[in-house]
Amino acid sequence: MHIMDVRIMTTIKNAPRTATTIKVRSKPEYMISRSRDPYHELMLRLFKDETTAMRGRRFLGIVEDRMREGNPLKTNEWESLIRELGISRSAFYAMRNKLLGAGLISIRGGEYRLSGAFSKDLVDMARWWWTAVLGNSLENL
Repeated sequence: MHIMDVRIMTTIKNAPRTATTIKVRSKPEYMISRSRDPYHELMLRLFKDETTAMRGRRFLGIVEDRMREGNPLKTNEWESLIRELGISRSAFYAMRNKLLGAGLISIRGGEYRLSGAFSKDLVDMARWWWTAVLGNSLENL
């Protein structure tokens, strides 16, 4: 009897994108709102290296610009995106999945869109910490 080892391969394109890690900094001098480039600071909190942070920023800028123009970026435009960003397909999907997992973008109807899920999650965490853990009134937040 011959037993075959069957493995299910998940491509990066279809990898789970339910969550990601973001660096939280407690010192006032690291506040994103105090930065000269808050967008870049946010990307540095998501991505480990400067190059990927810059590419993530550019990708989000493209999504934002195309939404504003009324011509949302389509998911099937990935080939032109990887050329424009100068990255491999796997690097593009890894970056994209991190942005999806963080709630900065979403995919609806085959189109990339900026998402408010990131903001809502941060607000929810802040409210919970402020009220449940610190015992403060929500009005004082």
